[in-house]
Amino acid sequence: MKIEEVLGSKISNVIGDNITHLKAGLKVPNINDFKNEYSEKNHLVFDEAERPNKQIKNSSGAVERLEKVNRIGLAFQKRIVKSTVAFTFGNPVLLNCQPIGDTQTKILAAIKKILADNKVNSLNRKIAKDLARCTQVAEIWYPEQLNESHESYGFSTKVKLKSMILSPLKGDELYPFFNEYGDMVAFSRAYNVKNGDKDIPYFSTYTDEEVIVWKKEGADWNEESKKPHTLGKIPVVFASQEEVEWSEVQTLIDRLEKLLSNFADINDYHAAPILFVEGGIEGFAKKGDASAVMVGEKGSTAEYLSWKNAPDAVKLEIETLIRFIYSFTQTPDISFDSVKGLNQISGITLKMLFLDAHLKVMEKREIFDDYLQRRINILKAYISSLNTTWKAESNKIEIVPEIKPFMVDDLKYMIDNLLNASGNQPLISRKTAMGLLGLVDSVDQEIAQISKEEQQAAALQNFPPAL
Repeated sequence: MKIEEVLGSKISNVIGDNITHLKAGLKVPNINDFKNEYSEKNHLVFDEAERPNKQIKNSSGAVERLEKVNRIGLAFQKRIVKSTVAFTFGNPVLLNCQPIGDTQTKILAAIKKILADNKVNSLNRKIAKDLARCTQVAEIWYPEQLNESHESYGFSTKVKLKSMILSPLKGDELYPFFNEYGDMVAFSRAYNVKNGDKDIPYFSTYTDEEVIVWKKEGADWNEESKKPHTLGKIPVVFASQEEVEWSEVQTLIDRLEKLLSNFADINDYHAAPILFVEGGIEGFAKKGDASAVMVGEKGSTAEYLSWKNAPDAVKLEIETLIRFIYSFTQTPDISFDSVKGLNQISGITLKMLFLDAHLKVMEKREIFDDYLQRRINILKAYISSLNTTWKAESNKIEIVPEIKPFMVDDLKYMIDNLLNASGNQPLISRKTAMGLLGLVDSVDQEIAQISKEEQQAAALQNFPPAL
């Protein structure tokens, strides 16, 4: 579709009006708030308006000085995001495909090569991380013209396909435009380009037929370029979610930071023991005296002040807040203190330990299954445009990405189950087992050496040397 068809009756001769209509598709997230929440150094506990320093006053009530209070920031937001990304894309995404014929096999190999060249495993993790931190992310695929031909994709071409991440954290404003059926018919990006000391606003719009770039000069927008393309698809993959990954527990984190900071202030104040004396004191022990004795009047008492009940209450609240933070965000607490009580970590124990995280990944697949499938479809379209002889087979081949949540392997548990299922029959050959072990450079030479030693041992058993 051309931009006139996308906007329909809303099309205007004023470019600024058209840009306003294209921006109406999605609300821009509040990136500054997300950045402050993600960085523990910018949390409310460090804001002196929210947590002022302590005023030390003299006998007349005037402020003599300010005493700094403790400010303890906790990086729970980073912990939550890292866990979500690790469990979702800790394993490479599988490409499920059963190619039919030589051409489809080559198409699959070409797509795998393109993904490998663009470091897809790292790309997936970066996409997931930005989505968790700012609720929106996109990637754009574009052809880069080379000076010389190459055959990395299985055919000769001077084009190399590359990807670029578009993220609000990098200053991009992302505007998908959907029709009445929920299909994305255009995608726009607002961004700035440095020109000396000035930031020049740009607005680029992609449809399945053309790419338009507008540039703002003064108060007016002007068309910088308008280029058609034959891809037949918008070369952009877009993902969004309603809230940042830690939104449900932000208030809990704020409370925990305030609680720990206040507790640290109290610890500083009560670090030295305070002796409470009731009655008169007749004499003190000298500094350094062993078995020191303090003499008091008849009926006087002395005891150290202690905070008997409050520490237990604070401890209970801290432990409750931490448990809720992990639980509400489906983040497993796999610290040493949490798992040291487990006597034996078997395969089923690991599955139960990571069950909540895996359920979260299943929920994330509602976003990423469509995202990864669209990426594959864009690459198929590019291959069709670069090598038209493959176009028919590119339309037929089915490649379905599959996310496999990260899981610590328990090979013993898996092998025992497989042995029970096979009636204790061998599962793999000696050669395969030796290759998996990875302790030898040449598996064939090692097997030959083992066979030679077994023959020598058998010969000695059959014909023992004479005594």
